[in-house]
Amino acid sequence: MARIPHTYFEPHKIARLRRLNLVAKAAVEGFISGLHRSPHRGFSVEFTEHREYAPGDDVRHLDWVAWGRSDRYYIKQYEQETNLRAHILLDASASMNYRHGAPLTKFAYGAFLAACLSYLMCRQQDAVGMIAFDEAVRFHLRPSSTPAHLDRLFKRLEMLRPGRRTALAETFHQLAERIAKRGLVVVISDLYEDQDEIVRALQHFVAKKHQIILFHMLDPAELELPFERLQTFVDMETGARILANAGQIREAYQSEVNAFIERYRRECSERSIEYVIARTDEPYDRMLLRYLERRRAVLR
Repeated sequence: MARIPHTYFEPHKIARLRRLNLVAKAAVEGFISGLHRSPHRGFSVEFTEHREYAPGDDVRHLDWVAWGRSDRYYIKQYEQETNLRAHILLDASASMNYRHGAPLTKFAYGAFLAACLSYLMCRQQDAVGMIAFDEAVRFHLRPSSTPAHLDRLFKRLEMLRPGRRTALAETFHQLAERIAKRGLVVVISDLYEDQDEIVRALQHFVAKKHQIILFHMLDPAELELPFERLQTFVDMETGARILANAGQIREAYQSEVNAFIERYRRECSERSIEYVIARTDEPYDRMLLRYLERRRAVLR
């Protein structure tokens, strides 16, 4: 697959990852086998789109219905039905725009991660779609594995900017109903909403027989509260302000954050959801490489 220059696609980092495959560990409807020695054998094909006829094209693929309507020749393009249908759910709410001391905002880190995963899956002939959301769905690209689709996905990521307030649970419930075919759901989010509601929404995906990987995006400052003296903390989504002495509350704050993380870890484990902490001070390719190597080792 050609290397395409895009903001969130870094070929030199992808090169470290491309020998690894994202291996599904459950028998979902079509799953990533991990080897893909013969990705086109034994699969059917499905129609995806038209393009104009060019000399040398196989006339067996001419669309005569389209010719009758437009008096122009069009070729039907097909795509191999793939091993996996994956959906990447990228949180684009305002809180994802936070950065303190890390090279990237949580949103930018998540966008790089989404682009990287999309490339890896398309390279394996697996269909990947993407849904970006804040309090509503910002865009929804249905799964495909063609180079043209990957290019569209990268371009949509480039145009995306963190937006409004979060509606994680409500959005997840809607998507669990809309994503009809079982497959892989990759969630990239800071998960800042009521935990009870988010857990119930994740359970909705589980009930629909999806396999889920959850990348929990966290800036190191959100984990450590490295500030001193009196500080004004502003909620990036509501504008609410809290005045507090960071040094005095640090221990209690870190205890709450650890409990927040541990509950997600526990709830995900109970539902066979893969839970991955993604700290934005660790390069995304290194984090993903470590995760994929660990996942491959477990599945051997």
